[in-house]
Amino acid sequence: MTTRSTNTLSTQPQDVVAFWVEAGPQQWFSKSADFDAAFRARFEAAHMAAAARRLDGWLDVAPGALALMILLDQFPRNAYRDTAHMFATDPLAQHFAERAIAAGLDLEVDTGLRQFFYLPFEHAENLAAQNRCIALMEPLGAESLRWAVLHRDIIKRFGRFPHRNAALGRQTSQAEREFLESGGFAG
Repeated sequence: MTTRSTNTLSTQPQDVVAFWVEAGPQQWFSKSADFDAAFRARFEAAHMAAAARRLDGWLDVAPGALALMILLDQFPRNAYRDTAHMFATDPLAQHFAERAIAAGLDLEVDTGLRQFFYLPFEHAENLAAQNRCIALMEPLGAESLRWAVLHRDIIKRFGRFPHRNAALGRQTSQAEREFLESGGFAG
């Protein structure tokens, strides 16, 4: 993977998707300072453009919608790890996910990438969104569904994700502290 800097005018949806596909599941769901740095160097300007609603037109086609999901939901979790900015574009990612799913764009991408249209719901601190995620993940198989249920159960129990408390400046309850200290989900 290269770490060249790319400005938003030259970044295209296929650039984002190709980078993500090349990285693969081992990078998607693990913590790696090198991967985070490469992702940030390559796509931070595109993330900011998407957050400022300058890339809304990408939602017209499946690869563009997928790129928006990556830039607004996945990118901040890597580029701004352990900060409040990790979650800053979650509502926008959910908004675009709703629109993309309503248009059937999620069904136009490879099954292995489809989950990225549904993860904004899994990342929501909202039980209705969590239940929606489970319904969307069911056809994708046991592993995706397992993580969706885990996230939903945390929201059902606490109404929020306790591992976010420090980054968001929230007080951690005793029950949340015990959950985290006993190996509860840490993001």
